Amino acid sequence: MMALDLIRALAEDASIGVVVTDVAIESPGPIILYANPAFGRLVGRDLDRIVGQSPRFMQGKETRRETLDAFHRALTAGERFHGYLTNYRSDGIKYRVEIDCRPLRNVSGELDGFVAFQREVVRRLGRPAGGSGGRYEASLISNDPLGDPLRSLGVFSAED
Repeated sequence: MMALDLIRALAEDASIGVVVTDVAIESPGPIILYANPAFGRLVGRDLDRIVGQSPRFMQGKETRRETLDAFHRALTAGERFHGYLTNYRSDGIKYRVEIDCRPLRNVSGELDGFVAFQREVVRRLGRPAGGSGGRYEASLISNDPLGDPLRSLGVFSAED
């Protein structure tokens, strides 16, 4: 998968979590093919304990079924998913994450996998802001050089 090599090269030093999975949507899949170090820090696991696992390992009692169902429907249709989930780190501490997951297609247009960009968010104080973030904002402001190219692709925005 040439796209995986390109994503790996670009995401290795990114400050947001980047995960690439295969196309198997039904349990036990999807299976993580690549995760960058920022994703490892986000979930509190070493990368060698992440690759080969399903992202389901982060789910817990406060992970909303309705959001997971919407995520599943989008992946099944080969479409983008953008939303928020409550997940759990390896030490059991819950956190809120914004996920922007997009299909990866090969040159023939066939679904080849999924790439997800993930960042921890915190609930805003006061009135919700307009835009896709609504009640949430990134927990850390990044000076990541990859940030501008991701923004130009609409990562973490509701528009495609």
